[in-house]
Amino acid sequence: MTWVAVADAAAIEPEDVIEVSVGERVLAIYRTPAGYFATDGFCTHGRARLAEGLVIGNTIECPKHQGRFDVRDGAPKGPPASVPLCTHPVKVADGVVHVDI
Repeated sequence: MTWVAVADAAAIEPEDVIEVSVGERVLAIYRTPAGYFATDGFCTHGRARLAEGLVIGNTIECPKHQGRFDVRDGAPKGPPASVPLCTHPVKVADGVVHVDI
């Protein structure tokens, strides 16, 4: 595993999302009631930036066409989204969010 520090855990508000870049990759980092999660940063339907979307519970709603995904496993939860998001393992250590790329 290649763990990369991406954010201060306290900087992500509850039920919120931020965008981070790791090399060429754009990721969305979420803080939900179930913990911290990471997915690729673009919607699989319309390529909108998910960090501009709305987090409700464990779901991100895309800002472009309101497709929804479960951030825990990337599963699409509402049309027009039908292709899952790529997810990445996350751990929090010493107040820092790390993602396995």
